[in-house]
Amino acid sequence: MTDEPDEEYRPSDPQGRFAGMPYDLRRPTGAKLAERWWNGRDPRLFTPKVFGWGYDLNAYWLAHPGEYLKARRR
Repeated sequence: MTDEPDEEYRPSDPQGRFAGMPYDLRRPTGAKLAERWWNGRDPRLFTPKVFGWGYDLNAYWLAHPGEYLKARRR
């Protein structure tokens, strides 16, 4: 993880939204799991679920709280 934000990085969008919450009913892949559950390039703590309706935690930020606070200040 570098201190410079990755300008070209854009997390994948959920399949859609229902009642204001994201849902994704497509088959989960390893890349999507890593992108949503362990991703230091995504500044969100709560990410759309890999499969289902609602939100998951980006566990990377739970393991690196100091980096999370620095990323939130940008």
